[in-house]
Amino acid sequence: MASSRLAPLPSQSSEAPRLFGTDGIRGIPGEFPLDRDSVVRLVAATASILLRSRPRAANGGPPRALIVRDGRGTGPSLAAATARGLARAGIKAIDLGILPTPSLSRLVPRLGGVLGISISASHNPARYNGLKFFTADGFKMSQEEEARAEKEFFPPSRQAAAPRESPRVERSQWGLKLYRDFLRSSFPAHLDLRGLRLVVDCANGASSALAPALFKSLGAEVTPIAAHPDGTNINRDCGSVHPERMVRATKSARAFAGLSFDGDADRVLIADETGRLWDGDSLIAFAALELLERRLLRRAKVVVTTMSNYALLRHLEALGITAIQVPVGDRHVSDALERENLSLGGESSGHLVFWDWAKTGDGMLTALQTLAFARARGRPLSSLRPAYVPVPQVILNVPAPRKPPLDALRRFQTALKRHEAALKGTGRIVARYSGTEPLLRLMVEGPGAGRVRTIARALGAVYLNETSEEADWDEL
Repeated sequence: MASSRLAPLPSQSSEAPRLFGTDGIRGIPGEFPLDRDSVVRLVAATASILLRSRPRAANGGPPRALIVRDGRGTGPSLAAATARGLARAGIKAIDLGILPTPSLSRLVPRLGGVLGISISASHNPARYNGLKFFTADGFKMSQEEEARAEKEFFPPSRQAAAPRESPRVERSQWGLKLYRDFLRSSFPAHLDLRGLRLVVDCANGASSALAPALFKSLGAEVTPIAAHPDGTNINRDCGSVHPERMVRATKSARAFAGLSFDGDADRVLIADETGRLWDGDSLIAFAALELLERRLLRRAKVVVTTMSNYALLRHLEALGITAIQVPVGDRHVSDALERENLSLGGESSGHLVFWDWAKTGDGMLTALQTLAFARARGRPLSSLRPAYVPVPQVILNVPAPRKPPLDALRRFQTALKRHEAALKGTGRIVARYSGTEPLLRLMVEGPGAGRVRTIARALGAVYLNETSEEADWDEL
């Protein structure tokens, strides 16, 4: 990390600042809250909260926490600070090395940990990094636990000094084998991938050493791309945020399918042999129908987020499947699946949760289940694509470094209500701040690509004008 000094805390108010976003904590290593001393204090506070609520020790020994990372150059220094924070909380660190974030959902309970920490910024560029926390039972931390950790983190004077010496960290390769065996076991024993050619885009991330070998072990002929992480190239012009290279390679190789994971492999996008991209909505629709026909879709319901296309909702309804909508974030999807006792949910970004197998979004598990469904059908993937046409949709990212409350922006709210009224019955608008980046995300759906693009840009301009943010912004 760039600095080991205690970074200045943000100005304090009667209410402590939020550190946790949609999926853990993200930022620039060396800057608050990812400077070394803040990471030590933050991990200590969070680990203490989880240890008090879910005490556990392995074979009478000290409690243990598992650490994985996605291969960013700043990962090792963040892992060292994380181990110091765990030691402050009286917890031994077990470093499992570079592994996908969703591996912790399986490995923490399997190896008897009190918590798991993934050092990753997921799909963000290499200059970012972050921390994602898993509980002893393999779930992501609840918002209530995050709030308690933030309260304990502020002010620093509440916490004891960190250990003077670096704690001893146990390193283990068992996690890789156990996670690989779990993924392999999720593929039906009577099927394999022999005779299929796959393009596997690892985003130069956590799946680079695992994904190509996994699909080869099932008999597939694999063409790996972006599978050589160097600490700086994660997600660079590759992966689920930039799948264009994978799509071209899939068509060129005449492959059965192409797979694009993100940096920590908790999401995936898939291309069929024609190069047509399947986003998370398409994957949800395909899996929902397969599970429904096998009588494995409990209560004939799926969980989606507010960002799923309106056409998906109508398509599922026509199949007799009810869609439950939740806020963005696979934790919200998992919470609803547990609460409703359901079997499938996901996000349009490519996070899918197959609840009977895992408690969080897992890109490789999703790819395996999708390929198994297709293999059982014995047909080209393009012929299995769900038969619905997405409503024209645009997602606009607008710079928002300060993130003032949207309901306090009078001019923005006036414009929003005017455009919502014009789209009533034919489309919708979702305005929300990103939980992982300093951005306002504007999603507009409606009758006609040109119209929704115009509305999104108009709303973005009003927001920028009212908040006096001077920045360039582009449409995704």
